[in-house]
Amino acid sequence: MARNIGSHYTVHRVLGRGSAGTVWLGDGPDGPVAIKLLREDLAADRDLAERFAHERHALLGLEHPNIVGVRDLIIAEPGDGPDGQEVALVMDLVRGPDLRRHLERERRLAPREAVAIVAAVANGLAVAHAAGIVHRDVKPENILLDTPEGGRVALLTDFGVAKLIDEPRHGGKGGVVGTPDYLAPEIVEGLPPRAAVDIYALITVLYELLAGFTPFGGGHPGAVLRRQVTEKADELPGIPRELWELIQQCLAKAPASRLRAAELASRLRELLPSLEGLPPLDIGDPEEDAAPEPAEVEEPVAALAATGGGGGAGRVAVPLVRGTPPDSERETHTRMRVPDAEELAGGAHGTARTIRAAGERRAGSAKHTAAARRRRRLAVTAAGLVCAAALGGWLLLSSGDSSDGGLGEPAGGPSSPGVERSTPWR
Repeated sequence: MARNIGSHYTVHRVLGRGSAGTVWLGDGPDGPVAIKLLREDLAADRDLAERFAHERHALLGLEHPNIVGVRDLIIAEPGDGPDGQEVALVMDLVRGPDLRRHLERERRLAPREAVAIVAAVANGLAVAHAAGIVHRDVKPENILLDTPEGGRVALLTDFGVAKLIDEPRHGGKGGVVGTPDYLAPEIVEGLPPRAAVDIYALITVLYELLAGFTPFGGGHPGAVLRRQVTEKADELPGIPRELWELIQQCLAKAPASRLRAAELASRLRELLPSLEGLPPLDIGDPEEDAAPEPAEVEEPVAALAATGGGGGAGRVAVPLVRGTPPDSERETHTRMRVPDAEELAGGAHGTARTIRAAGERRAGSAKHTAAARRRRRLAVTAAGLVCAAALGGWLLLSSGDSSDGGLGEPAGGPSSPGVERSTPWR
């Protein structure tokens, strides 16, 4: 059933849902659009609506071939819609899946494809950062793969949503908010997010495209946040040294050590010729081994996605947000208190993303631990059997000695010379 959003747009069907709201397929004055309608409780927040209005000009002016364009921001006052105040973002429709879906299908990407995608997104980030806009939630779910004739284009979506929704409201206390696998260390430590947090998240995406998993993910979100601050990423085998050094630099714990978006895009493009023909990496998949601990996690902020179909002047869209729960290894948009200095200084407690050869078990994994436990039980059982056999042999020898002369006549007999008989004391 069609529904009016503001005075210029109509929505027809749901494309996807997320914690921030629902993405609808809609129509506007210039044709088909995607409309993200925020949850009722968020839309009812006057402070959030004011922040939306404040950011309107910056978001509408953010245009780049690698950014999903925001066409309009709508704040419908009570009485304009059937459910009171409504807050919505009107965006371009995009043909093609999001990067998460593409990665799930391929498991790992060839280095050239992965680097080309990340270089394109870095181009878009460079424009946003120049305009003073930090994305704050760069991850595969927020990267769409448009498929125009003759190629594929990566586009970053959901600019501004994380910032607008995550800021403390009504005087409440802030905390660590975001997707733990992609959070920069300075956010975990409670520092304000700058452009460098997007670089850290984007290079984490590159690592994931190459390896099939993020460098510090796995397990409880709190453990992931700790690793972001205390651990170094394991080197990926099979890629050029120059590419690994670039990844290392952009995963630096110090924000000032990371490249800027424009420089990152340029360096990645320079590496493309050297990656031609390289196959996807053949390394072990940690997601085969361990079940993570449960955690209280907020649902992910909705991304905008698109699934095939249609034509028209604008991009034709696909649902960006699927109604399925997040991957258990990749909890999204967690809200936690900021760990204190003593907790962060306590050191790492295991790395779930240690690089190993294909088929090799990961130390600390469920399978590895169970196998080690079985080996210990077998060793204890074997040692017990050896001890029991030794004790039994000793008892048999002792019994034989007793029957031969321990309580009877001496070995030489009663008439043996040189043997003195002892007489029991009465």
